[in-house]
Amino acid sequence: MEENIKHKNITILIAEDEESNFLLLQTILKRQCKVLHAMTGKELLEIYKKEHADLILMDIKMPEMNGIDALKEIRKFDKDIPIIMQSAYAFENDMEAARQAGSNEFMTKPINIKEFKSMITRFLPELTW
Repeated sequence: MEENIKHKNITILIAEDEESNFLLLQTILKRQCKVLHAMTGKELLEIYKKEHADLILMDIKMPEMNGIDALKEIRKFDKDIPIIMQSAYAFENDMEAARQAGSNEFMTKPINIKEFKSMITRFLPELTW
């Protein structure tokens, strides 16, 4: 599978506990770059500390550690990685909490694929669809 990836040196880490949501994102991204998956905020932190990632897509509502808390932890040691928060429950207080914690962008679910690709390309312009 990896031989079909256009940009093997680019990695996106997706923190998403809903399998169907992850599979959609993976399907969109898998020919463009390497995709890593975490089911919880805690797992995201473990993977991120071991693996290089160029961008993180993170759900707000996850078990063990929510996305806002995981975002705060990442920002303690990495201020630069682009992080896009996502939620099916796009309440203004969630968006504001994500901004305050250091997210670069916020995306509502279900995602609009065209907007999603555009958002990713803003942070990773080498990706071509």
